[in-house]
Parts: sequence; structure tokens; C-alpha cells
Amino acid sequence: MENSKVSLKLLIDRSSHKVLFAEAGKEFVDFLFYLLALPVGTVIRLLTKKCMVGCLGNLYDSVENLSEIYIQPDKDKDSLLKPEPTWLNQVPLLLTNESQTPISSEKKYYICSCRRYISDDTTTICPSCRGQYMNSEVIYIAPPAANTSSSNEGGFVKGVVTYMVMDDLEVKPMSTISCITLINKFNVSDMGALEEKVVDMTMAEGLELLKASLQSKAVLTSVFLGNTRA
Repeated sequence: MENSKVSLKLLIDRSSHKVLFAEAGKEFVDFLFYLLALPVGTVIRLLTKKCMVGCLGNLYDSVENLSEIYIQPDKDKDSLLKPEPTWLNQVPLLLTNESQTPISSEKKYYICSCRRYISDDTTTICPSCRGQYMNSEVIYIAPPAANTSSSNEGGFVKGVVTYMVMDDLEVKPMSTISCITLINKFNVSDMGALEEKVVDMTMAEGLELLKASLQSKAVLTSVFLGNTRA
């Protein structure tokens, strides 16, 4: 996935060296919304502990360095350090290398000979059969997905429109009226100072955007124009 990229068009005010907004498709918007589903432990690992603002990096270090003898026997440190995002179906291209590990598409379940109980762990002892492990695999058949005929796009938003993404990551459907309104809102006096620029966002920019979203109100300007003062 290192070569995965998403394109978007920036409207830049050269006089203020600022991104006013970006025109983006569903892939970029899906990526932005997917950030909300990332567990905190995953965010810390993606950005590295040194880049984290505040004390969350210290919490991560504490769990990482804590000896296993202090951990409950039914718990695993990776559940905190490497948690699985809850939204795993049709994950956007960016960040998928780092944010998650390969996960089987089918969850396995097990029973014992009495067939009275079911478990997802082969080391579970059947409460009815006294000492017999529940290690006979059974196949779970999921019910039909609802509205299967409506869309096969995947992701979170529909791809029938272009979206407007503000510098502070506010997202809304794009329209001519909204563009004019925004230009007036920013008090752009010299229309000749406006520049359109198409950029490709790769995994590197995806990580920079995630980091900037936790530190800045001018994320697009920071990531694509290098304005760290934003």
C-alpha cells in the first residue's frame, strides 16, 4: 500500500500563503472520517510517542514497559498497544499498512461434543462436560446484509458528489454558491492571487495530516504548504 495515493484540488490564496479549501472525492473524505475510528493506541503508534502532545505517549510507554506478571492472565498488552479499529470493512487506502494488522475475514467458533455451548477460544473448557475443551470448529453463517442492492462503493460517504474540505477539516458537499460564499468570507480582494493546485496525498502526507489534525486549526495549509505556524 506504499504506492496508494488520493488526489485533491487545493484553492490557495498566495497573498496569505493559505489553503482556503480543497475539492475532494469520496476517497479523501472516507480517509478523514476513518481517522475518527482509529483507537488512541493506534494513533500513538502511527505518530510515534515523541510526536504526541501531552502525556498519552507516557501512558503508552507505561503499558509497553509493564512486566507481564502484572497483567491479568486473560488480558493482552497488544489490546491496548495495537488495538484493532472498529471500522474494518472497506478501509480507505491511506494508513492501512500501519493502522491495522491482517485480519481474517471469518471469525472462528468452537464447540465440544455436547454442542450446548459455543466459544471463540479453543482453550475454553465446556461448563457442561467437565474438563473437555471446546475445540471442534463450527462454521458461522452471517445473515444477508441489508440494502445489498443500494451501493457497493464501500467506505463511508457516497461518491456521487464532490466534497469541500476546509483548512480546519470541516467537510461539506460542494456547490458553486458555497464556493462564492467562502471566498467572500475570507475577504479575498485580489482574485488573481488565487491558485488551484492538484496534489497527491500518499501515506506520508496521511500521517502528517493525522499529526496536524491534533495540533492545528489549519491542517491543509500545514501539510501541503509547509506553514508550521498555522
